[in-house]
Amino acid sequence: MLKQTVIAIRVTLVTLVVTGVIYPFAVTGLAQALFHDRANGSMVKDQGVEIGSELIAQPFKSPGYFQPRPSAAGDNGYDASNSSASNLGPTSKKLRDRVAADIARLEQENPEAVRPIPAELVTASASGLDPHLSPEAAQWQIPRIARARGLSPERIRTVVESTVEGRDLGIFGEPRVNVLRLNQALDLYFGRLHLPSAAQVAPK
Repeated sequence: MLKQTVIAIRVTLVTLVVTGVIYPFAVTGLAQALFHDRANGSMVKDQGVEIGSELIAQPFKSPGYFQPRPSAAGDNGYDASNSSASNLGPTSKKLRDRVAADIARLEQENPEAVRPIPAELVTASASGLDPHLSPEAAQWQIPRIARARGLSPERIRTVVESTVEGRDLGIFGEPRVNVLRLNQALDLYFGRLHLPSAAQVAPK
């Protein structure tokens, strides 16, 4: 019995060291060496300042910026520490009311946009933090942004087209646009919008 106990303790200690110390340090070291940016959260920087992650959606309230999908993550949405969906079914009155309110808001904010409204602009993703839109959903917002920035829609469309990401490996997924990267490109090409209050727009 003593011999078996000693063997069990040795196996436990070796397993603990290998899987709890050596393996995590090795994987972390390789990740930092080979994929430094991704290993640290794929952070997006503007003039050396971190403004968000290209993996996590954030809200943009200003009419001069593209808006992401709605979010059910957290009490007010876009809570990166509380990724979740609403879990509301198609017969839910709460879901219908929320979608109806979003439709009314989008119609008011985008009077020049062609109907119908893309479905993804009124439906939250499973995580509540999807950072991407389809090119079509981004293009739908172009008239509002062009009006807010005093630019022609064609110039905004050029920026959208330049930021479209293709299918992974050419076959997986669908073409998409990262909203944070797209808004960053707007500022790069046309300058920042000067807002009276930082509360009117999430950090860009």
